[in-house]
Amino acid sequence: MSDQVKGLTITALGVLCVVPDSLFVRLIEADALVIAFWRNALSGVLILLGVLVWQGTRPYRALPGTGVYGLIYVIAVGGAGVLFPLAVSLTSVANVVFIIAALPVFAAIYSWVFLGEGISRRMVLTMLAVAAGLGILAYGSGETRGAHWTGDLTALGVAALFAAGLTAARKVRSVSMVAAVPVGYLGASLLLLPFIAPFSIPGGQWPLVLFHGAFIAGSSIGLALGPRYIPSAEVGLLILLESVLAPLLAWAVIGEDPGPYALLGGAVVIGALAISNAVALTRRRA
Repeated sequence: MSDQVKGLTITALGVLCVVPDSLFVRLIEADALVIAFWRNALSGVLILLGVLVWQGTRPYRALPGTGVYGLIYVIAVGGAGVLFPLAVSLTSVANVVFIIAALPVFAAIYSWVFLGEGISRRMVLTMLAVAAGLGILAYGSGETRGAHWTGDLTALGVAALFAAGLTAARKVRSVSMVAAVPVGYLGASLLLLPFIAPFSIPGGQWPLVLFHGAFIAGSSIGLALGPRYIPSAEVGLLILLESVLAPLLAWAVIGEDPGPYALLGGAVVIGALAISNAVALTRRRA
C-alpha cells in the first residue's frame, strides 16, 4: 500500500469515526458534563493502552521535551473535549459542526501571529467567505428551533481552542503528539470529576457511552496518524466530510432539522474551505 492510499484510508476512517460524535451526545440522556467526562475518560484510556502496547513508554518520555507547546496541545485537546458536548447540548448539531469547520481559519491566524507565517490571498478570501457563512449561521440561531447563540459561541471556542493546539504541535512536529491526546482527555476528566455525578447515566444507556468512547478513540488515532502520509489540503478535504455527514445523520436518526439558515451558512463555510483546499492541493501537485 502506497503512503498516499495509506494516508487517505487512515484519515477517512478517523473522520467516519467522529461523524456520530454529536449524535451520541444527543442520544445519551445525561448532563453534558457527564457525557464529556465519559467521552474523554474512555477514549483517553483506550488511546493510552494502544500507545503503550504498540510503542511502549517511549512516546511519553518524549513529551516533557515539548515544553510549553506540548502543554498548550494537552490543554487544547482536553478543553475541546469538554466544550464539544456542551456546544451540542446548547445549539443544533448542524451549527456546531459547521462552526467547528472554521478551525483552519483560526489556525492560519495563529500561525501568522505566533509563527510569523504569512497569510496568502487565497486564505484571506477563504476567511471572508467563512465569516459570511458564520454570520448567516448566527442570524439563523435566532430563527431556527433548537439553535442558540450560546451554543454557537461554545462551538466557536472549540474551533479556536483546538486550532491553538494544532498550531502548538507544529512547533514540535518532530515529536508525535498521539501520546499527548490521552493526557489531555484524562486530565480534563479528572478536573470535571468533583463537579459531576458520573454514574447518573440511566442503566440501559451504558452501551452508548462505551461505543461513544470507542469511536472517539478511533477518530483521535486516525486523525493523528493519517495526516503523516498525505498533504494537509487532502486532510482538510476529508475532514469536511464530517461537517456534511454529522447533520445528515442527526436528521435521519432523531429528526433534527438543521433549518434553512444552517444549511445556507454551512454551505458557504464548507464550500469556501473545500475550494481553498482544492486550490492548495492543485498548486502543490503542479
